[in-house]
Amino acid sequence: MAARTTAPEKRPGFFSQIRSLYTFTQQAFPWLPYALIGVVLLGIAAGVGAGFLLPPVAIWSVILWGVTGLMLGILLSLMLMTRLSTRAMYKKIDGMPGAAGHVLSTSLGRKWQAAEMPVGVNPKTQDAVYRTVGRGGVVIVGEGARGRLTRLVNDERSKVQRVASGVPVTVIYVGHGEGDVPISKLASTIKALPKKIDRTTMAAVIKRIESVSQSLASMPIPKGIDPTKARAPRPR
Repeated sequence: MAARTTAPEKRPGFFSQIRSLYTFTQQAFPWLPYALIGVVLLGIAAGVGAGFLLPPVAIWSVILWGVTGLMLGILLSLMLMTRLSTRAMYKKIDGMPGAAGHVLSTSLGRKWQAAEMPVGVNPKTQDAVYRTVGRGGVVIVGEGARGRLTRLVNDERSKVQRVASGVPVTVIYVGHGEGDVPISKLASTIKALPKKIDRTTMAAVIKRIESVSQSLASMPIPKGIDPTKARAPRPR
């Protein structure tokens, strides 16, 4: 029998991550290599130009400035690829069930608390409702058709208002219809909400809502309902 290894799983290195990021981004933006090469060449040109314009003008000075421009061009190209990869990610998950939960759990930062799993879901249609709490109050995010989300959103809003009276509740629908917020702007829209509560109140609201959610989760599930079907699949 082969001995079990206890060595930790090796994480991909820096260049491996860059290569994976490049491959992923190029699938969405085929012109990516031309843009990166252009940025690097512009950086080199800017460096060489600075070498000829700034005294003392000498070969060694031009070379040093050219190398500086090359490093600057590489840095700018990495920044460009990072921004494009974010756009590619939003483009890929747009319209997928669970996309809102992924964005809420990864893109809001420490000032907001959210979970990737929905707090309410329609197993048949996969319409889902998510919740996040921050200095801007409580935000309820609906993912799916507005008409089918009405009951889920109202139930969640009533629950929040019952345990956190006076705390502002904002409802956001993810989509491309009138009044909807695209998935690519969901995080920025939530972060732009004005601060309405302090950190102490925020912590108290989170605790109350989690307490109520745990109480509801411990209640017996009616027959005929499969809890495993009430989970929105994670975007791949």
